[in-house]
Amino acid sequence: MELTEKSAREASPDILESAYRRMSWRLIPFLFLCYILAYFARINVSFAKLQMLQDLSISETAYGLGAGIFFIGYVVFAVPSNLILERVGPRRWIGTLMIAWGLLTVAMLLTSDIASFYLFRFLIGVAEAGFFPGVIFFFTRWFPSERRARVIAMFMAAAPLSSVIGGPVSGWVMNTLSAGALGLANWQWLFVIYGIPTVAVGFMVKPCLPNSFEEAAFLSAEQKQLIRLELARDQARNSASAGARQSVLAFLRSPVVWYFSLVYFFIEMGEYALGFWMPTIIQHSGFSDIQSVGLLSAVPYLVASLVMIAVGRSSDLRNERRWHLAVALLVGMVGLILAARFAHHGAVALTGLTLATCGVMAAFPVFWSVPTKLLGASAAAGVAFINSMGNLAGLVSPWLVGWTMDLTASTDLALYIVAACAFLGAMLFAMAPASLNGKNP
Repeated sequence: MELTEKSAREASPDILESAYRRMSWRLIPFLFLCYILAYFARINVSFAKLQMLQDLSISETAYGLGAGIFFIGYVVFAVPSNLILERVGPRRWIGTLMIAWGLLTVAMLLTSDIASFYLFRFLIGVAEAGFFPGVIFFFTRWFPSERRARVIAMFMAAAPLSSVIGGPVSGWVMNTLSAGALGLANWQWLFVIYGIPTVAVGFMVKPCLPNSFEEAAFLSAEQKQLIRLELARDQARNSASAGARQSVLAFLRSPVVWYFSLVYFFIEMGEYALGFWMPTIIQHSGFSDIQSVGLLSAVPYLVASLVMIAVGRSSDLRNERRWHLAVALLVGMVGLILAARFAHHGAVALTGLTLATCGVMAAFPVFWSVPTKLLGASAAAGVAFINSMGNLAGLVSPWLVGWTMDLTASTDLALYIVAACAFLGAMLFAMAPASLNGKNP
């Protein structure tokens, strides 16, 4: 029997809750694995640099620029990639992207000079551009806005956890294979070890990931109808409060998109300063052994993964976004200042890095629950555009840290600048008009 909106409201909430639990368990673990591999592709150079720069005679500034060049490709191709995903479906497009960036990651072993380093980083950025915004858009087709922060938090916990796994693994590879094996340097093996599993998982996307809840064999017809009505209600309410946007290119005229692009830029400044330079900062704080650096770099991210999920859940339960994000970024600011001020005191610097990582990472799921709610029909392009503009920080932040290192032989100045960015992001979001804050009327 076809359910009406009235009968849906009267239906047992247990049916809907069961559907959401089943969706979460079937989708998030697999997408979590995919994001771990995506984040590996993005930041694996942070460990490779500990030896690669010496082998290839690359300066710290040149490394920072090369790390950031990834985001030129990422920015240019994110919106087109997300529009392709919307047309062909996630299961086909996400798998294709993963196979492409996995092969390019393996190809990084062919890096022989600064030009080839820049080229490979650019191409990996092109290939990975559509993954993250594609998954965020994918969630809008499964979960209503009031459930989205916790779902995004569980998915995005892969970013810090990728460093929990990748730090020790990278440290072990760089230490154990320091003499080289099969004619490859330790940093070359690092790219091989990260690239091959990505290709393998890419081939698993099509059989494991339905395009939408309508195709999900694990949901009953009644559950699908309830979800269909929930999403229609959510879209109607958000369109009424934020204004309907019918054109796929309407996001370019939307103040919501430009405002959140700026906020996201300030958040990303912190993420990429930490992501690309964490091993170097820890090494300079007094830990010279590469394997120790790998293990210690996992600590901030392990704590951050738990904090991220807790903050996302709290934000959903209280239907509050403004202060959850602002306070998180202010904590990140304090942590960055501590890490800079006590750069040569290992325990204090690590505490600062942990606070900074927790604050920055906890801001992400709260942030993304707001623009996905407000953008309506232009969500696919709008999310990709915000992600692209924000990720310009991925070009600026690594270069900034590298430049200050060459200039001052220290990361302190860069960390102070990034702390200021966290403060600006917190203030912008805290002072946003109520219509842009994501709280239901």
